[in-house]
Amino acid sequence: MRIATYNVEWFTNLFDEENQLVLDDSWSARHDVTKRQQVEALGIVFTALDADAILVVEAPDQNSKRATVPALENFAKGFGLRAREAVIGFSNDTQQELALLYDPDVLTARHDAVSSLDAPRFDQQFQIDLDVDERADAVVFSKPPLELALTTKAGRDLRFIGAHLKSKAPHGARNRDDVMRISIANRRKQLAQAIWLRRRVVQHLKNGESLILAGDLNDGPGLDEYEDLFGRSSVEIILGEQGEDCLHDPHARAALGRRLGAQPTTSRFFIEKENRYLQALLDYIMVSADLRAFGPKWRIWHPFEDHACYRLPELREALLTASDHFPVTMDIDI
Repeated sequence: MRIATYNVEWFTNLFDEENQLVLDDSWSARHDVTKRQQVEALGIVFTALDADAILVVEAPDQNSKRATVPALENFAKGFGLRAREAVIGFSNDTQQELALLYDPDVLTARHDAVSSLDAPRFDQQFQIDLDVDERADAVVFSKPPLELALTTKAGRDLRFIGAHLKSKAPHGARNRDDVMRISIANRRKQLAQAIWLRRRVVQHLKNGESLILAGDLNDGPGLDEYEDLFGRSSVEIILGEQGEDCLHDPHARAALGRRLGAQPTTSRFFIEKENRYLQALLDYIMVSADLRAFGPKWRIWHPFEDHACYRLPELREALLTASDHFPVTMDIDI
């Protein structure tokens, strides 16, 4: 079975109000890329992935006029994908939903949000003291994580959490002081979301459930200068310490093990002021210890770092055109 996570930059802009793909030469939300070009590139990438289940981060919008599930299913039908059914959880107002596109011949998937005293449902509020003033702050997810109950064709039950954590970028900053203030506030909120997620992870692991947590965590070891102020990144919090309740992602562990030198990356952004690209490790597929025992194989479909992607010009160019993130896959025999 192949599980994937893929952040598709502004996927929603590629659909009309009838949830049909827009195949014309108007501009997409990607720089210098038309909607037709982005759609065709995505078709190439999704076909090459041939995944049984893909967490789509920044999935098409869900609102009174648009619907995520039919949009994704129309996309799958248009390119003849095996992963042809979709499911979402709690919608949000950011135009960037979380959804799972999956092959119904291989697994079943249903939205199954849970709650506990120390980790409320993800569409509710989480009370935590963010600034050590002995007063609880109310934290919410702008994009509530997607909680699913999966059952494979072989009869194995899995818990699946898809996440897209808050960006730490200081949007709206007008000067250097604003950048510092907003960045620190955003990191506090993101770490609170990570703690909320971690508590849910522990809940599932204590119940003896197999767990996959995937998505764009907008964080990783050593990504910004404010990390040392708080001690740990969101990724470290969610993974947990080494032990029975920890999760595993080899790319995250590799990055944590070496702060200097080459590291795996899953995204590529153009920095206009500096006229260069920034690469970062933001996308993960984390698994519980029982699933790790099956010997899963992870892969980042990076057009310049994965040899198989690089030597296929059509796929290489499609990966660069389709999104500012690259897919991550995990193959596991369950």
